[in-house]
Amino acid sequence: MRLAALVQKAVVGAMMLCFATGARADGLEYRYEVGAMVGGCSYYGDANYVSPIDNINIMGGLLWRYNINPRMAVKADLAVGRISGTTEGKDNVIPGGEVKFGRMLYELGAQYECHFFAYGDGTGYKQTRRWAPYLLAGVGMTYAPAPAKHVFTANVPVGVGLKFKVAPRLNLGCEFTWRFTLSDNLDVTGKSAPVLDDPYGIDSGFMKNKDSYSFLSVFVTYDLSPKYRKCNN
Repeated sequence: MRLAALVQKAVVGAMMLCFATGARADGLEYRYEVGAMVGGCSYYGDANYVSPIDNINIMGGLLWRYNINPRMAVKADLAVGRISGTTEGKDNVIPGGEVKFGRMLYELGAQYECHFFAYGDGTGYKQTRRWAPYLLAGVGMTYAPAPAKHVFTANVPVGVGLKFKVAPRLNLGCEFTWRFTLSDNLDVTGKSAPVLDDPYGIDSGFMKNKDSYSFLSVFVTYDLSPKYRKCNN
């Protein structure tokens, strides 16, 4: 009886704490996360073969994540960023002279995330951790409007990230992803500028001699839709 009374008090206390702090139950998991990200966007292609983080511009976006289990998740993102590049001061010389460019990118994508550790609030029988590094890969679509020509292409994102649960339903993280596209036209933005589509006359193939860009971002998400567990007596 004494044990039953203690259990009842514990249950009532957990419920009260749940309402007071936003459903902080022991080991409680959530199905979804929604949030935003912001950071830097960088281009890599014919006008930049030096560094994947050269000429960083601003990027931002919204994200939605479905948590399959503490070790796996699927994420969708809607992002916008700016890329730019220049051949000035670079070792690779573009035929026709030096060139600069800049343009906006719009992206819709989905990625699969694999956590190194079981991610959660650090409580419960699953022995989750409040922080977890992860790998990601996926598919996406990139749209770059004029100035010179519109570009609509698929991209393949791969990257690494780190997430940390700062509160029962609040997540903070950082992520670096490289978006490999199927287009060599992201840097073609001026009709009178030297053509960066194929400046060296090298035939392009699938994922060969293509442009790419990277996102270095921080994100914050909020957990939704708790996975309520059945009580087995």
